[in-house]
Amino acid sequence: MRFPHRPLVLAIAATIALPLPILAGESELTIVDAYVRMVPPGSPNTAAFMTINNSGSSKHKLVQAESPVARRGELHTHINDRGVMRMRQVPAIEIDAAGQTQLKPGGYHVMLLDLQASLKEGDTVPLTLRFDDGSTKEIDAAVKKPQTVMPAGDGAMKH
Repeated sequence: MRFPHRPLVLAIAATIALPLPILAGESELTIVDAYVRMVPPGSPNTAAFMTINNSGSSKHKLVQAESPVARRGELHTHINDRGVMRMRQVPAIEIDAAGQTQLKPGGYHVMLLDLQASLKEGDTVPLTLRFDDGSTKEIDAAVKKPQTVMPAGDGAMKH
């Protein structure tokens, strides 16, 4: 006996057999406030920053980042090494269940190494973020000038 709907049944079965983290991870992780630091023309490297929110009940890890504007993307953090802040590559950045991780100056960030073009304020940089569950997020990050930090207190300059 011939079963005329076999391809449809196989397609449905293959979809159901996908690991749940791949299906769940796509909607649990959201990226907000993504931007890339503008650097002077000719600078070989820059950094991308963002907040990654995890609305799910499982911890996730950002394991890779890449962009067509750079030959290489790496995950980095800053550590205090006997009073000296040093940047170090890390294998992954954790995003706690029902939590968020901020990638920001002085902390975790994505390094974009060997830039292929100058980035100007207002440009948009495509980024692909890969997570430990196999899911990916494709985002666009605006290029912004580095922000200056005001002194703590009331913000008034004192001489």
